[in-house]
Amino acid sequence: MGFLDLPGLGTAHYHEYGSGSKPLLAFHGYGMTGRQFHVLEKSILKEYHVYGFDHFFHGESKVEGWSEAQIVAGMPKDMVKAYVEEWFKLHGRQRFSLMGYSIGANIALILLEEYADIIDDVILMAPDGLSVYKGFHFLTHQPVGRFFFKTVTKSKWLAPGLMKGLKKVGFIDESLFNIAYNEIDTEQKRQDVYYTLNLIRLLKPDTAKIAQLINQYHIKCRLIFGKNDNLFPKSVAMPFVNSLANPDVHEVALGHWLVVKELDEYLVNLPQ
Repeated sequence: MGFLDLPGLGTAHYHEYGSGSKPLLAFHGYGMTGRQFHVLEKSILKEYHVYGFDHFFHGESKVEGWSEAQIVAGMPKDMVKAYVEEWFKLHGRQRFSLMGYSIGANIALILLEEYADIIDDVILMAPDGLSVYKGFHFLTHQPVGRFFFKTVTKSKWLAPGLMKGLKKVGFIDESLFNIAYNEIDTEQKRQDVYYTLNLIRLLKPDTAKIAQLINQYHIKCRLIFGKNDNLFPKSVAMPFVNSLANPDVHEVALGHWLVVKELDEYLVNLPQ
């Protein structure tokens, strides 16, 4: 494990694991840490040496010197390059691969925009960033939604009550309810949700450019979706998938909670 000092942003903590030789910069989903992918020990970790970064407001990564107003305004997209530039200072400029799950896919995709000529593979699992998720957009971009989001996260009872209501009317399923509810049951957790989603609100990948770069540089692109994922399903990503020359697409019998041992078994048993 180690730390990267990202100028003007803070300190990013990363975990190192995997017995493979190919460097893989990995970005986890909400509520986890850079260790999330360690369960993929038979598949991903046999091929890659993973550098799994903790998101800010997760694990040991820390935003430094930012006021709440700055956090809520969001980090500029061009700051994402610092992950790779600072990693190069420690490990030398070299070819590498990228992996992102859920909201972590946004960072992986933005880095692909910047470094496509030296990227070998990109692995996207239940990825955010391939289409606009209306719920997040409402909460982090629309004035009414932003006010609502702030109000809910400051309240001890509104957030849990809202989650129960959304589940009752079928807007979210049992698995999404459990994930969300476990991340809002304390004041600190609600603040972390509010800060995390606002900090990354401006990190919108240019999917048309990314597809063109994947095709131009023949980057191996593996996309994995859960058949029962109501948050980032395969269907919303199909315009992006259809623009790729040779995508490696998988839909597995899981929900959004995708990075589990069952996925490892699925991947390790794929035909070579």
